[in-house]
Amino acid sequence: MENNNSLAIFESKQIRRSYIEETETWYFSLVDIIEALTDSVNPTDYLKKIRKRDLELGNYIGTNCPQVAMITNGKNRKTLAGNVKDVLRIVQSIPSPKAEPFKQWLAKVGYERIQEIQDPAQSIDRARENWKQHGRSEKWIQQRMMGQETRNKLTDYWKEAGIEEKKDFAILTNIIHQEWTGLSVKKHKEVKNLKSQNLRDHMSEAELIFTALAELSTRQIAEKEEAKGLIDNAKASKKGGAVAKNARIELEQNTGKSVVTGENFLAPKKDNKIK
Repeated sequence: MENNNSLAIFESKQIRRSYIEETETWYFSLVDIIEALTDSVNPTDYLKKIRKRDLELGNYIGTNCPQVAMITNGKNRKTLAGNVKDVLRIVQSIPSPKAEPFKQWLAKVGYERIQEIQDPAQSIDRARENWKQHGRSEKWIQQRMMGQETRNKLTDYWKEAGIEEKKDFAILTNIIHQEWTGLSVKKHKEVKNLKSQNLRDHMSEAELIFTALAELSTRQIAEKEEAKGLIDNAKASKKGGAVAKNARIELEQNTGKSVVTGENFLAPKKDNKIK
């Protein structure tokens, strides 16, 4: 498995980063980001100056950007860091030609998001096109989108049933997943060698189908039992997951093949060996 402390490269500049398992988030050294985008001889001082000049940015960094342990001069030391959202926020305040491509990209993404709000079908079309570009088959894309619709109906029910906290959604999702696969969401991602990637985007067609069956069953059972709150819905989630579990076991007995796999759609690592 990849080391949690590693380097990202931007225009030949090394940027320290660290992966936090608990939140499944990459954090990047802000000083390294500043150096890469400005070529400043003293990026630490540059960062201090823009924080003083832009009080709103300074408050944002102070509130959202933690000190994260990263390898510095061979030693593990804490440095000011930000996730992707934080980095993109900071980039907007850097008056540098190198930052312009990021700013243009942000403007494009913002415009597309407004379009999607006005016409939700555009969001679906963009998702389909993105999956095509990443080599997914039409059959896989169709199953992924049908599964998302099933998921949306389940989360809509949870909201109506009084589930509001993001962590509670995660708890219920994990109960369903653990029940039908025998693995927690985190463990399944480890089996597929995933970190911050979306697990469902790396599922096989069969895994998508059984995930949808588990979530469809959970919603219908919860509706029948009029489940309210976390405890009731946790019970319904376990029952719904069991429906898919029983179907999975029966299929595996008839085919001799495991439904849950370690396969993923990650791009193959480049072979740097001289041939």
